Amino acid sequence: MNENTNPRWHDFVDNELVEFFKKYDLEKLTADDGNGNKVKLSITKDNDIKVEQSSVTLRN
Repeated sequence: MNENTNPRWHDFVDNELVEFFKKYDLEKLTADDGNGNKVKLSITKDNDIKVEQSSVTLRN
């Protein structure tokens, strides 16, 4: 994994994953890219989308 992985993951979450979440009117969604990057999406009581991300960056 290199440093360019995290920006692509965050772009994917902010765009495609959030749009998928909205399109299918989901209440909760968890995703993992298999490289340590994880995200949880959920609906708040005010009907906002809450996005919680964790990521791992490996350096040599």
